[in-house]
Amino acid sequence: MNICMVSSESVPFSKSGGLADVVGALSAALASLGEDVRVVLPLYGSVDASTFEDVPIAGSISLLGCEEQVGFCQTILNGVTYYFLRHPYFTGRKGIYGDTSFTPYADNLRRYTLLNKAALFLCKELAWKVDIMHCHDWTCGFLPYLLKTGKDQFYRGTKSMMTIHNLAYQGEFSRLELLGCDIAPDKAMFSGHATNKRTNMLKTGLVFADKLTTVSPTYAKEIQSKEYGCNLEALLAERSQDLTGIINGIDYEEWNPQTDRFINHHFSASHQEGKALTKAQVQAEFGLEVNDGVPLFCIISRLAEQKGFVELLEGSPCALEQMLQAHTMQMIIVGTGDHTLEKKLVEIGQRYSNLSVNILFSNRAAHLLEAGSDFFLMPSRYEPCGLNQLYSLRYGTLPVARRTGGLADSILDLDENPETGTGILFDSMTGRGILEAVERALQWWNKGKKTMQAVRIRCMHWDSTWERSARLYRSLYESSIRGN
Repeated sequence: MNICMVSSESVPFSKSGGLADVVGALSAALASLGEDVRVVLPLYGSVDASTFEDVPIAGSISLLGCEEQVGFCQTILNGVTYYFLRHPYFTGRKGIYGDTSFTPYADNLRRYTLLNKAALFLCKELAWKVDIMHCHDWTCGFLPYLLKTGKDQFYRGTKSMMTIHNLAYQGEFSRLELLGCDIAPDKAMFSGHATNKRTNMLKTGLVFADKLTTVSPTYAKEIQSKEYGCNLEALLAERSQDLTGIINGIDYEEWNPQTDRFINHHFSASHQEGKALTKAQVQAEFGLEVNDGVPLFCIISRLAEQKGFVELLEGSPCALEQMLQAHTMQMIIVGTGDHTLEKKLVEIGQRYSNLSVNILFSNRAAHLLEAGSDFFLMPSRYEPCGLNQLYSLRYGTLPVARRTGGLADSILDLDENPETGTGILFDSMTGRGILEAVERALQWWNKGKKTMQAVRIRCMHWDSTWERSARLYRSLYESSIRGN
């Protein structure tokens, strides 16, 4: 199959979040299965294009009132051809969606409309017949519409797939801005009512794409409910037959306890001695007592409401304080985000010797903590897929998480499945619910080293490879081409 991925970001070229990881890893996994995979991305000013080759294709893309001149360059990585769209909308700026995550560019609708149109222009100029146009998130939401309503015979057999990475981000803009995109309007392209009606790029894609996917089976069900549907639940329920949840994989080369470049003591499921040595290193480095007999919990997260920090920190004493006071345990927290949450965590950290709070973003720290901790706490309000629980399983670190989204799909609760379980799941999104989940984890710790070692082995044998996910995507592609 000829598969064209279109995205606003992809590792290792541009990244603001998990979307980039998925596009890069899924493309490589599909290529390793023998598919012809090519990715179309914007060439941002932050991307080092010094080794890229020019593509001898240039042309003009129509936006209302003007013809935008575009060019392309390319590189090949892991069997995947990456094409980069050259235009001042992207090359003249360092950011992806804005100069900072809090200040989006005012012309993002025009920027990503240009990306959508340019992807179609490029494939036709290359005479590359695309079987599947795989569109990732809101920035590619107009592509399925352009394919479905366009008259170009070149794309007569091309099918589209729209993947939701996080439904909360929909690409909403004023109705008037759509005029500047030179796209014939359709009532399905708008969300809201009356004076609140807005252009919605993601909704457009969800209406017109042949197949819809999201990043875990549970999240696929959740987004059809009012609680998680972000005002699109009725549309998603209507299209439920076309909606599939496929959980993400992880990079088994980067996240490998036997070869991890960030840790000094490597280990495996059958030889776990290096994990204890890494734990001692982590305890010392993060200012905690070095003691293998004390269970070590960690949190690596964006400090935000979505991640459960409001519930963890509300009340006096809050759930975090209660667990630190009542139990022999240690906790390391690493992350940045909401300044109010940062301030409260730092204040609590100054009062508890068994808590280490670190307001930083560090890839090295993430690898060290995944390798050296006993438990990983993820009390998320919602989590479309989640990656940290998959990293934790890979390193034999038992996840303690809320039963939502991809967390529910990748963790087997130990109390419900004593012989096959890999972690702790809880339902109540409250401080009490988080505290009780930690206490259940501690009960398993108290069963002794032999029990913990057996559970770790199960964790480390969990299949989080991208090949598994890629095969599921390929099956969906094939069913779409067949018209199923």
